[in-house]
Amino acid sequence: MKAAVLGAPVAHSLSPALHRAAYAGLGLDDWTYEAVECDDAALAAYVTSRGPEWAGLSLTMPLKRTVLPLLDHTDQLAVVAGGANTVVFRPDGRYGYNTDVQGIVDALTEVGATAAGSVTIIGAGATACSALAALAEFGAAAADVVVRDPSRAADLLAAADRLNVHVRLLSLTALTDAAPGLLISTVPAGAADGYAERIRVTGRAPSAVLDVVYAPWPTPLAEAAAAAGAVVASGFAMLLHQAAAQVELMTGKPAPLEAMRAAGEAELARRTAVH
Repeated sequence: MKAAVLGAPVAHSLSPALHRAAYAGLGLDDWTYEAVECDDAALAAYVTSRGPEWAGLSLTMPLKRTVLPLLDHTDQLAVVAGGANTVVFRPDGRYGYNTDVQGIVDALTEVGATAAGSVTIIGAGATACSALAALAEFGAAAADVVVRDPSRAADLLAAADRLNVHVRLLSLTALTDAAPGLLISTVPAGAADGYAERIRVTGRAPSAVLDVVYAPWPTPLAEAAAAAGAVVASGFAMLLHQAAAQVELMTGKPAPLEAMRAAGEAELARRTAVH
């Protein structure tokens, strides 16, 4: 059976290391998993041309919303979050799922973090929508969302409405206010460095932080938050747990989480050594 991760760019993806380790751990010697460069324009042709030897696809940016019209069946979590990062091919059609939500929940749970108290999300993209859905799983009813451009937050506000989570849009300068109980940064490497500097200067940090960036690690945000006493969940943990959920959906077998964790950490260490 075949599977792949699609995105643009995708060469940096850690998913092949994680999924291949899972197949090895499960004894699925005839399964393969590749990284495929694919943008919005090429997605429909790629998805619709997969044959019966295909088990599924992992989707990264910018494809999580683009894929929705191509699905025959969409899981409720993908519907409310407004994006699917997983496609499973079955005899009766293409099924779409969102395992990013599970990845966020598991990454936070792993370090003992909760959504108690105030919650702030940095960013308004597909991952931020998944973060909102994860907060709803924790029972949170509201979140502050920090955005550069409020006019680009329409998809996030629509997801918040479906999730019945109240969102207050804030500018980056608003992060000078009192630190939230939980901070989830969903922006690319470097984009939250200004807030990291504020934590270093003020010594005020959230009680818990999840930074979805996994390389280079620790990020300035994770480093500053940990130094100020925050509990920190890594982007790698989120990636690991969402990949484990994908493996279970595609193979129908429990994911060998620790084998996947070891493989991912080894690959990150290899990349660090190379650079």
